[in-house]
Amino acid sequence: MTAKVTYEELDDGVALIRMDDGKVNALGVGLIGEIDAALDRAEAAGRAVVLVGRAGKFSAGFDMKAMTGGVESATEMLVAGAKLLARIYGFPRPVVAACSGHAIAAGALLLLAADTRIGTGGPFKLGLNEVAIGLRLPYFGLELARDRLAKQHLQTAVLQAALVGPEDAVRMGYLDRVVDAEQLEAEAIATAAGLAALPPKAYAATKLRLRQSTIGLMTETLDADMDDIGNAFG
Repeated sequence: MTAKVTYEELDDGVALIRMDDGKVNALGVGLIGEIDAALDRAEAAGRAVVLVGRAGKFSAGFDMKAMTGGVESATEMLVAGAKLLARIYGFPRPVVAACSGHAIAAGALLLLAADTRIGTGGPFKLGLNEVAIGLRLPYFGLELARDRLAKQHLQTAVLQAALVGPEDAVRMGYLDRVVDAEQLEAEAIATAAGLAALPPKAYAATKLRLRQSTIGLMTETLDADMDDIGNAFG
């Protein structure tokens, strides 16, 4: 089976984690597991992380086949996804997302979980479209959105399920800045290297203090999210 995630250790204490399933980087259990394994390697090596997607597509979100395939497959995927997002949000080293294109639903949540988010200009859409397709945004996603999105745009993003282009995504809080496509990866790596130079113990401890309440809520509400899945198939 071809790997959907590659891992490369670069100079200056940076690990490059590239997602590419050949399609839209749908976050099924397999892709989630490969990202998690790559994070294991980065954490063991004490490296900052750059997470990048394939050209034009960062991630289209959770795998809809698994989501609609029954309560067991949906539950397994959502639990794995929630745990991955919480792990990234509390990861002890810097995490930089290089948003290479569309980032929808759980793909947008990956951006919200990263420390710094750099996007590329283009005809791309980013956002949380769950309500628009008849789904509830899980609590773990809601807590990330509440923590990272600009307060004045939270209702538009979450309740109105707005999908926006890269420049508006900066205004709303999905991205920190936008660069040309040919500069994206180099810019993300340079940013991660700069953050990796900060004292690692102070960075990890302060990051946890800043985010531990949100991470706690993401974990504590998982049972309620799973009840929603059970009710949807009940």
